[in-house]
Formats: sequence, C-alpha cells, structure tokens
Amino acid sequence: MRVSVAERSSDIRASKVRSMLATLALRAGRAVSHMELVDELWCGSALGNPRNALQAQATRVRKVLEAHTPMHRTTVLRAVPNGYLLDVPAECVDANRFLDLASRGGAALTTDPERAARMLESGLRLWRGPALFDAGEGLRCASAATLFEERRLTAWEDLVSARLVLGHNAQVIAELQQLVAQHPLHERFCELLMLALYRSGRQSEALERFRLTRKRLDEQLGIQPGAGLQRRHAEILAQDPALAQPGALWNGRREPLATSA
Repeated sequence: MRVSVAERSSDIRASKVRSMLATLALRAGRAVSHMELVDELWCGSALGNPRNALQAQATRVRKVLEAHTPMHRTTVLRAVPNGYLLDVPAECVDANRFLDLASRGGAALTTDPERAARMLESGLRLWRGPALFDAGEGLRCASAATLFEERRLTAWEDLVSARLVLGHNAQVIAELQQLVAQHPLHERFCELLMLALYRSGRQSEALERFRLTRKRLDEQLGIQPGAGLQRRHAEILAQDPALAQPGALWNGRREPLATSA
C-alpha cells in the first residue's frame, strides 16, 4: 500500500492503517460499513469497543491522507452513516486502473493488437509486487488479491498473444520462458511458448517443453495436460500450416483476426 500525489509518494508503516485504507480503496467512492471494516482489520477477534477501535484507525488514516491532500481540499476519508467512504474517483486506485487497462487491452486483441499491447503494457507496469501483500489477512483483501493475480496472468497471456500476432515470435521466447519458470503449471504460458518456439524454427524444443510440462502436471497434480495444450502438441507434431496464422493463438477463446484473400 502506498499513497502518491503528483511526484510525491510514501509507504504506510502501520499495518491496521494499511488494511483499512486498502479495504476502502477497493471500493473507492462507495461506503464500507463499520462491521465490514472491523471484520477486515481484526479478522473476527473479540474487541471490547470495536466502534472506538475503528475510529482510532480512521483518525490515523486521515493523518496519512491529509499529509498528501492539498490544503484547500477537505479530507478524502469521510464518515457516513454506519461506515466510511474514501472520496476519490475509482481510477485513482492503481488496482482499478489495471483492471480497466487489462479489460480494454484484452477486448482489442483480435482487432487492434498493437493498441492492445500498449494498453496491456501500461496496465502491467502498475504492478510493484504481489497484490495487497501488506494489507493484512482479512478476507476482502485476500479475495481481491486472488482476483488481481488471476487477472495479471490473463493480461500477460494477452500481451504475449498480441506480440505474437504482431510477428515478434523470437523476441517473446525469453519472456515466455521466464513466465513458464515462474508458473510451471500454467498451461497457457506453455502453449504460447511452444507456438513461439515452433514459429522460430525450434520444433524439437517446443515438443520437449510439452513433455516437461506433462511430466510436471502428472507428478505434482496427478493430471494430464488439458485439451488446448494437447491440441497444440498434435498440431506441432503434424506441422500444421494453420500454426502460422493469427487464429492459432485463440484456440477457441476468441474469434480470429479477419484476413484478406
């Protein structure tokens, strides 16, 4: 968690302040009830006077925010009936900006891959580490962190796909190898790496990648590769000419790019 205004940025040291600010930021512009905030900050622990404890944390949050707020503006943390509200536009929260860029980038992938790549790159540049890793152990922040991490993987899939559509096959191999190393059970990264290797004239390496992934899936999860990965393996074995076409990337996920005769 970090608060930034213009070029000034600072971390937040107090853990409960981070948790409260994170919970409010996830619903920027909307009220969060006292009960929800207490549950998030204290995770079901018994409190003698939860309302007073929450007010104390709200005061600390205000001090953090007011240090970054222009003098002419009232505090962005507002008390509302039965709760609090972080009075900032949703796009002021990096997490929301990322979700918006990832969504628009993914939607543009099949029609304008260059624009899609720019938006996806912009969204992924907002990341500085694991989502909400210092926001406490509350259920709401933990659930949001899981969502953001899943969307980050999808954004990487889409960004690599855009680059492959643009013909950057050899350039994305190193990037995909790193993603596969970080997420060895993520089949889509393996599938994209196999395609990039094959298109770069490295068929044997593509097949070996499938073998290693199948072995890891069997040893760690006791399962076989999914239909998409198995289909990619069969296409590479057969040297299917369709692998050179943009439509090979979607694998049934999206409509392929229109191509002229």
